[in-house]
Amino acid sequence: MDIPVFVVNGFLESGKSTFVLETINDPDFADGAKTLLIVCEEGEVEYDEADLKRKYVSVVTVEDQEELTTEFLEELKEKYKPDRVMFECNGMWNFEEFLEIDMPDGWQLAQIITIIDATTYTNYSNNFKAIMVGQFKYSDTIIVNRCTDSTDKIAIRRTIKPVNRKAQIIYESKDGVTTDAGEEVMPFDINADIIDICDDDYGLWYMNAMDHPKDYNGKTVRFRAFVYKPDRFPKGCFVPGRFAMTCCADDTAFIGFMCKMGKEIGPVTYDELRSRMWITITAKIRVEYYKEYGGKGPVLYATNVEHASEPEEKLVYFN
Repeated sequence: MDIPVFVVNGFLESGKSTFVLETINDPDFADGAKTLLIVCEEGEVEYDEADLKRKYVSVVTVEDQEELTTEFLEELKEKYKPDRVMFECNGMWNFEEFLEIDMPDGWQLAQIITIIDATTYTNYSNNFKAIMVGQFKYSDTIIVNRCTDSTDKIAIRRTIKPVNRKAQIIYESKDGVTTDAGEEVMPFDINADIIDICDDDYGLWYMNAMDHPKDYNGKTVRFRAFVYKPDRFPKGCFVPGRFAMTCCADDTAFIGFMCKMGKEIGPVTYDELRSRMWITITAKIRVEYYKEYGGKGPVLYATNVEHASEPEEKLVYFN
């Protein structure tokens, strides 16, 4: 029988312990199953181990990341024989190293939850961006708590989604009420005959088209792009895109949509396209199934391709 493993991460005093306690006290969770809670950071909220024991929760504290080994976890498995496991991770530890630990047989990672304090997000993002990105990069759910009327939820979302598109982002006010992120206004005319995307807006357009592909179905778009055309691609296919900064200048990713191009398209023909060349492409967008998307998503159909100069700023951003 598989033992689900739930991982909660985030910086100190972000609300991890409060979330863990709320989960443990939830009637759907408090079903009599034995829970092993592995705490890697002591926050402002202390655990009442005697009370947790009455709820079939055993607490184990780990003070150093080097203690978290497969052998150590095997010992905990044999000692406590849990029906499920929860980790409260230390926000300053290397989360990718944590994920590389071989879990005991039967322990299956079920969910990664990242807790973010909206009031300290900007400060941590400015000073510990690489660590923060490492926290939410693999998360299934990201809870942004302590939101106020002045919280720029869209700006927070713009820093998360380029790194982790699959994550569900939940915004909560200080009193725990779930709030909405609000509607983002795009800096280009989505209803124009040709939607012109300037270099500075490419990242925003890319995210918006991925999140709301139906809004662009049947629309025509034009933008400057870097060509990616590997030999393994089917004939007539390539990806026009841009390199985007996801964390820092040393952490970039190429983002773009699959594009299909007929032989009659010009002035640059398909056979003349080479990887790493710059073009200005005009294309119609269709929402279609594509295996790389894991479902339906935007697919471009080129209607015009021209040579373009290299932009002054090669990287694009998401703000």
